[in-house]
Amino acid sequence: MDTMRDRFIATTSRLLDEDPRVAVVLADISTDGFSAARRRHPERVVNVGIREQLLIGAGAGMALAGMRPVVHTFASFLVERPFEQVKLDFGHQDVGGVLVSANASYDWPAGGFTHMSPGDVALLDTLDGWTVHVPGHPDEAEALLRHAVADGDERVYVRLSLQSNAQAREVRGDGGFTAVRQGRGGTVVAVGPMLDNVLDAVASLDVTVLYAATVRPFDGAALRAAGYTDVVLVEPYLAGTSTAAANDALADLPHRVLGLGVGQRELRRYGDMAEHLAAHGLDAASLRERIGAFLGR
Repeated sequence: MDTMRDRFIATTSRLLDEDPRVAVVLADISTDGFSAARRRHPERVVNVGIREQLLIGAGAGMALAGMRPVVHTFASFLVERPFEQVKLDFGHQDVGGVLVSANASYDWPAGGFTHMSPGDVALLDTLDGWTVHVPGHPDEAEALLRHAVADGDERVYVRLSLQSNAQAREVRGDGGFTAVRQGRGGTVVAVGPMLDNVLDAVASLDVTVLYAATVRPFDGAALRAAGYTDVVLVEPYLAGTSTAAANDALADLPHRVLGLGVGQRELRRYGDMAEHLAAHGLDAASLRERIGAFLGR
């Protein structure tokens, strides 16, 4: 199976052929993948080099000129490093674009903490008007990317990861959580590539599992409709990122919310992705223990 990043490059290359509004802005990352598209569309595939503030500024400038920019690099260089430009050049100027990241929270541990971004979604939560997609499979990444590019002039963040579920789920570009399992003992929301580990973890528990490939806007209606006020959120980025949104959705009901995700403590040994998942308690065995303890199972 190809990776989400592979699918992003192939899909965006086709979108460049299909839609003259689409432009791609890169900062040295994934340039080889776009070499053929750049030969076909040299004026709409731009590599600014390792200048992440310029990456965002150039994308926003293209949006001001009426184009639909797709801006891409690693998550830490796309959201964290040029955050002021994201806030001002896209947000304050009220223009749209599609930011597509790779590397996620710890996809390349050997790159060190500079190449890890568990706080990207939490940072975007401080800004107005961003849709956030977290696909769990390359097929979902393609569907959400196509919707994001076609979505007028909205501001959209697509968070890609090497971690992937074995099976793609049907996703809607306008968001919404999907029930993949019904139970009577609580609700577990699995975000993007966390779904397989969550399903393994709760195999012996009588719980409802909701799948979220779009986390902003947060589907509070689906959470309420699940009918259970003991809620566990399992997110592949900073733990607790969506806890406030879940609390708001259930504000008029007695409820409990447990937010699981990447811990704030920095892990200073490189390891590999599986070791990082286990260290943050996001492998299936750790999730089984943590979810079971919260739900009293």
